[in-house]
Amino acid sequence: MEQCPVLSVVVPVHNEQANIAPLIDEILAALRGRLAFEIVYVDDASHDGTLAELRRLQRRTPELRVLAHQTQSGQSTAIRNGVKAARAAWVVTLDGDGQNDPADIPRLLDARANAPAEVKLFAGWRVQRRDSLGKRLGSRIANAVRRRLLRDDTPDTGCGIKLFEREAFIDLPYFDHMHRYLPALMQRAGWKTVSVPVNHRPRTAGRSNYTNLGRLWVGLADLRGVGWLIRRSRRTVVREYPAAEEASP
Repeated sequence: MEQCPVLSVVVPVHNEQANIAPLIDEILAALRGRLAFEIVYVDDASHDGTLAELRRLQRRTPELRVLAHQTQSGQSTAIRNGVKAARAAWVVTLDGDGQNDPADIPRLLDARANAPAEVKLFAGWRVQRRDSLGKRLGSRIANAVRRRLLRDDTPDTGCGIKLFEREAFIDLPYFDHMHRYLPALMQRAGWKTVSVPVNHRPRTAGRSNYTNLGRLWVGLADLRGVGWLIRRSRRTVVREYPAAEEASP
């Protein structure tokens, strides 16, 4: 009988053929023998050999599941579809470019084991960025603006490695690029979040699907939208009363 996973590793990819096998091998090395897990790759309509490589690796990796978008829909949609398909109660996400280190997954799990139940998100914090100077400066500015406007007390929301409760994620409002605002959205829902220092590595194959300018314009519009959601949020504690017991004769 197949064992139900206690952790789902969700990896969105677009044109990352050369990075698939090395990253899967690192995930297996980090988690096999530690807990029951599954790996859910979501191919966002790649036009290289990404999907064929995933299908090839499925034959020798029983933990691997493969989902494929029929039309390109973006990283947030890929993450959301992967989380919806996940069978575990907790999910960890990784970027498919290999810059996140799967060896950090146990560190996030240890942080969860020592945290109170109201913490539903453990966000990776790339203390030592391994990107170009332009990308580092762009991220630094974007993070400063976001923290000032959203007050989410998170130093790095752009890090792809995150651990969160599946149910809490599914309950969040969905929109394109939402994956960059998960701490603020979790806090809006009434949950706490924690940032955990993690490793960051240079890209060794392929090229980035984003540009600093493109992220800037999209980010400004998103910030306004997320700020509106936070201002409009209403939370209350709900108590359900059991049916009254009949009086004893």
